[in-house]
Amino acid sequence: MQFTDSFFWQFWRLAGPFWQAPTPTIRTQSFAIITLTVLQMVIAVIITAWSSALFNALEQHSMSGLLTQIGFLVLIFLSNIAVTTSHLKIKRNLQIEWRKWLTERVLRQWMNHAHHYQVTHIQTASHDNPDGRIAEDIRIATEEAISLSHSFFYSVLLLLSFTTLLWSLSGVVQIDLGLFSVQLHGHLILIAIAYASAASFLGWRIGQPLITATDSKQSTEADFRFDLATARDHSLAIALIHSEEDERSRFASLFQHVHTAFIAQTHAMMAIMQFTSGYSVLSTAFPILVSAPRYILGSISLGALMQSAQAFQHMTSALSWPVDNMSGLAQWRASVERVLSLIKALDDLEGELAKPAPNRISFTKGQDSTLRIANLCITQLDNTVCVSCVNAEIRAGERVLITGNTFSSSKLFKVITGLWPWGSGQIELPDDEPIFFMPPRPYLPTGTLRNAICYPSSEVAMSTAELTATLSLVGLSTLSEALDTVDCWEKSLPRDHQQRLGLVRLLIRQPKWILLQESFDSLDPEGEQQMFEIICQHLPNATMLTITNQPTAKQFHTRQIDI
Repeated sequence: MQFTDSFFWQFWRLAGPFWQAPTPTIRTQSFAIITLTVLQMVIAVIITAWSSALFNALEQHSMSGLLTQIGFLVLIFLSNIAVTTSHLKIKRNLQIEWRKWLTERVLRQWMNHAHHYQVTHIQTASHDNPDGRIAEDIRIATEEAISLSHSFFYSVLLLLSFTTLLWSLSGVVQIDLGLFSVQLHGHLILIAIAYASAASFLGWRIGQPLITATDSKQSTEADFRFDLATARDHSLAIALIHSEEDERSRFASLFQHVHTAFIAQTHAMMAIMQFTSGYSVLSTAFPILVSAPRYILGSISLGALMQSAQAFQHMTSALSWPVDNMSGLAQWRASVERVLSLIKALDDLEGELAKPAPNRISFTKGQDSTLRIANLCITQLDNTVCVSCVNAEIRAGERVLITGNTFSSSKLFKVITGLWPWGSGQIELPDDEPIFFMPPRPYLPTGTLRNAICYPSSEVAMSTAELTATLSLVGLSTLSEALDTVDCWEKSLPRDHQQRLGLVRLLIRQPKWILLQESFDSLDPEGEQQMFEIICQHLPNATMLTITNQPTAKQFHTRQIDI
C-alpha cells in the first residue's frame, strides 16, 4: 500500500489544511495549548518532587517541614487549576473551530448543485446517512483528534521528563551472578519499558476487534435513526393505511441489528476492560514493590521511594498511551473512515460527471426562447436505458402535456433541470430563461410560513397583503393569519395544502418556464382544474410542461408528447 493511500494521509488531506494555513487566532491558540501542555507536565514533575519532600518530612517527624509542604501544596493547587481550566477552554475552542471548518468544507462539496441528490446513485463507496456523517462523525473526528493528540503529546513530555528522573533515582544495583557481579544502571527504566511494552502489546492485540465492532455499531445506529426519522416524516401516510404493525416489525428488525452490534462491541470492550482494570490495579502496587527492597536495605529514603514509585507510574502511563486510548482511537478511526467514505463518494461523483460524451447528455444555451431535445437517450449509471429516442421542440408560450410512462417522464424532467446527466443526446435550453420545477411535494423548511412560501429566497419582495391575497386565490385563506408563525410545515400541513402552497410559490416567482410533475395529484379533479385555471389566468405567457394522470388537465394544454 502506498503512503498516499494510508488512512492517516487521507485524513490529513481532508482535515490538515485547517492547520497548514491557520488564521492568527488559530496560530495563537495552538501555541497556547502547547505551552499549557508543557506547564501541565512541569506541574506533574513538581508534584513528584513535592511528594518526596513531604514523605521525607514525615519520616523525620518534622512539623516545620510539614507546614512548608502544605504551603507549597496551596501554590501547586492554584497553579494546577489555572493551567487546567485555561487548557480546557482553548482546547474546546480549537475543537469547535476545526469542526466548523471541516463541516463547511464537506457541506460545500455535498450541497454543490445537485451533488447531494446525485451521490445517492453512486455505488463506489459507502455514503449512507450523510446527515449522521456530517453532524456526528465530523464532531468525533475533530474533537477526538485534538484530545488524542494532546494526550499523546503530554505522554511524550512525561516520558522525556520522568525517564531522566527515574534514571537518577534508580542509582546503581549490584547483581551477583556467582562468578562475577554486574552493575546495572537505570534498572527502574528497563523494568518500566518491559512492563509497559508487554501491556501495550497485549492491549493492542485484545483491542483489535473493537475497531470493527465500533464501526458496525455506528452504522447500525445511523440506519435505525434514519428509518425512525423517515417514519416520522410520513406519519400521516402510515396512519391512513394503518401500517403501524408493519413499521413496528421493521423497526424491531432494525433494532435487532443495533442489538447485535452493541453486544459485539460490549464483548470487545469487556476484553479490554478485563485487561485494563487488572493493569490499573497492578500499576498502583508494582512501582512500590519494585523499589521497596532498596528502601528496606536503607539505600533510599521514604521520600525517594515514593518519588520513584510516582516517576515509575508516570513513565509507564506515558508508555501505555496506546492501551489507555484504545477505545478512543477505535471510535475516532471509525468516524474518520465514515467521513472519508462520504468524501470519496462525492469525489467519485465528480469524476463520473467529468466523463466526456457519449456517456453524458450535452447541454447548451440556445439563441432564442425554445427548448430543443435531440436524440435524447436517458440511462441509469449501469447504462440501462430508461428513455430512448426523444426528439422535441417546445417554443415559448406552449403548454405541453407529457403522457406515457410517469417514471420515464420524471426522468426527462430531471434531465431538463440538470439533475440527471447520464445518457446521450442534446438538450438546448432557452436562453437565460430560468426553469421553475414543481415536484409532487414542495419542500417547506421549518420556520415562519412566510419564509417557507418564499423559499429558497426569503427576500422576495411581497407584502403581507399580496401574500394574503395569493393564499386566498389558491384556497388557503385560513393560513393568512399564520404567516409569521414558526412551525414544521411539512408535518403540520396536509399534502393538498402543501401542493397549493407550491402554487403560491409559483405565482410569486412568475417564471416563464414551468415544469409540473404531478404537482396537484393529491387534489380532486375539480381542485386540480382550479389550479390549472389560476396558472393560465395569471401566467398566460408562461411555457408549461406537465406530467399528470388527471384527464381534466388535457384541456389546458395545446399539445402532448408521449414518452
